[in-house]
Amino acid sequence: MLDVLNDETYMRLALDMAAKAKGQTDINPVVGCVVVNEGRIVGLGAHLKRGEGHAEVHALAMAGPAAEGATVYVTLEPCSHHGRTPPCCDRIIAAKAARVVVASTDPNPLVAGRGIAKLREAGITVEVGLLGSESQKMNEAFNKFITSGLPYVTVKSAMTMDGKLAAKTGDSRYVSGPESRELTHTLRHQHMAIMVGVQTLLADDPELTTRLQVPAAHPIRIIVDSKLRMPLHAKLLQDKISPVLILTTEHADPSKCAALVAAGAQVVRCGSGEKVDLSVGMQLLGERGIGSILLEGGGKLNGSMLEQGLIDKIVLFIAPKLIGGAASPSAFEFEGFDRMSEAIKIKDIQVQKVGPDVCLIGYPEYGDRVNGAT
Repeated sequence: MLDVLNDETYMRLALDMAAKAKGQTDINPVVGCVVVNEGRIVGLGAHLKRGEGHAEVHALAMAGPAAEGATVYVTLEPCSHHGRTPPCCDRIIAAKAARVVVASTDPNPLVAGRGIAKLREAGITVEVGLLGSESQKMNEAFNKFITSGLPYVTVKSAMTMDGKLAAKTGDSRYVSGPESRELTHTLRHQHMAIMVGVQTLLADDPELTTRLQVPAAHPIRIIVDSKLRMPLHAKLLQDKISPVLILTTEHADPSKCAALVAAGAQVVRCGSGEKVDLSVGMQLLGERGIGSILLEGGGKLNGSMLEQGLIDKIVLFIAPKLIGGAASPSAFEFEGFDRMSEAIKIKDIQVQKVGPDVCLIGYPEYGDRVNGAT
């Protein structure tokens, strides 16, 4: 079937390029750009790394003189301020483009419509909204972080059809199939950090790295450890592949804290209670510039994060297995609600087949709940 060449065709190409760079841009959004002049693509670009040229810069550099009078398709509003790089608006204006098609406006308060206004003031025709929802979904983590300062948290879990993470003995190798496990490593690549509880660390001594067929970015490793039970010989302290952050409490043993710091970890104290204050933890991680977290916790950590309204997205791999056992751990363990009407609803459900497994993706809807209260 032949493609009809139109604005949507070129914007989809820009979105596709942006999607391929997910996981490479740190806290920056992923952005794609296509420059078209007289029916020919003359420039292509994507934002590849924080602090380096934005998508528009790469595309316009490729287009050269052919950018004059061209239409520029860009998945996110061109920036209008000086950050680590010069404003993309100025580059588009200098190139003498005739028209700019923007998928979505930038929620960054430093931009937020100013880029579009600046282009229009320069006499360039600007159209906004083409495939905007797709652009916004692609940058859902950036959109939250830039407006709230808090990391976007995606919980990923693999469970049997009866909702169990492991057998009653604790054995969990492997709940899901190889295809699901490979997709999990892609998710790790696409998030700035991965977070687990200390019980997972003690049980499995995981590396929490990204292992794909091609080299991929490794996330920061975050361990929730109220009593600093993490052993100094843990693999992720020995490999030095990526930073290790330990979330603990004000009461954590100072000598163990010093030993962990000497071993290369960073210790972050979150609250004065017996357990890590997860809300405070998210604020402190946001202040450190961590914009997205893949939560691969056990049922208790997952449950606590959900109960406090700290999870933004849920990715569940359901394996065609039944393991049973009242003592077998579940994906989300928390006190629970009295009535079914109080249950946290999951919206915008997507269903994918991944090898023998089914993957459910959705977004928790907390309503008026604040920190688990209704």
